[in-house]
Amino acid sequence: MTSNTAPKPAYTTPAINTALYSRIASTASQPSARRTITSFVIPPRSGRAWKVPSGYVLRLSTPEGPQVGDLNLWNSNNPRERFWASRTKQLQSSHVSVSDRLWSCLPYMRPMVTIVADSLNDYGVDEWGGRCHDLLGTRCDPYVNKLLTGVDYDFHCHSNLVRAVLPYGLNESDVHDVINVFQVTGLNEEGKYFMRSSPATKDSYIEFFAEQDLLCALSTCPGGDLSAWGFGEGGDMKETCRPIKVEVFQLDDEVKILAGWVPPTPPNYQGVHGMTVPIGEL
Repeated sequence: MTSNTAPKPAYTTPAINTALYSRIASTASQPSARRTITSFVIPPRSGRAWKVPSGYVLRLSTPEGPQVGDLNLWNSNNPRERFWASRTKQLQSSHVSVSDRLWSCLPYMRPMVTIVADSLNDYGVDEWGGRCHDLLGTRCDPYVNKLLTGVDYDFHCHSNLVRAVLPYGLNESDVHDVINVFQVTGLNEEGKYFMRSSPATKDSYIEFFAEQDLLCALSTCPGGDLSAWGFGEGGDMKETCRPIKVEVFQLDDEVKILAGWVPPTPPNYQGVHGMTVPIGEL
């Protein structure tokens, strides 16, 4: 018998301290409450990695207009702990914004960052079902490009991220599924993935609170704002490519602003995985 009641989400989103993250977000309008420790611009069709200490704020912005960015996260002290896009989709949503968290992989399973501000928070759902800040897809890469076009091209987001992390002792196998910031995507009636032009402007930004010490890497996608998307180098796409600005802020009044914040710890699972009865549950 068919039910007319919409199915409930399979996973319950863990509660967060909204007052804490509102205080952190409010420091953007209080110059005395945050201090810039890192600021740089990633050129179009490029990539760069950097560190963010726990308790700091990371801001990504589009100072020259719309541009999609592919972001990877690792624990800077233990890069085996890294962002897990699939579980984040289940715990949060297919697209994320203020108060959503990006979660780490097993066996750590804890928040890496919490989104505290997003100028595109009101984008909502467009007429095609598209939403912003995408977790449905992943980075463009030279392997699928070769598969689909037969052409080599070395500046896909995957390649940009690989080059970015090499100075930090990581390699290609460490690059993983991303969050596509400033990117609008969805699923069509056939369940197929689509992308739309980025709605970002020269004033757009998204801010993350670092729940743990992070190594971050970002690629400024060679697809630019996706208004002329195509695989490979793409002459038309070059005209749509712009930089992304990266800023890292220390919260100067830490005792007051971060009151109640405790760095997250992994779930207290004993880790035996049923090995006392390895053939299966009895």
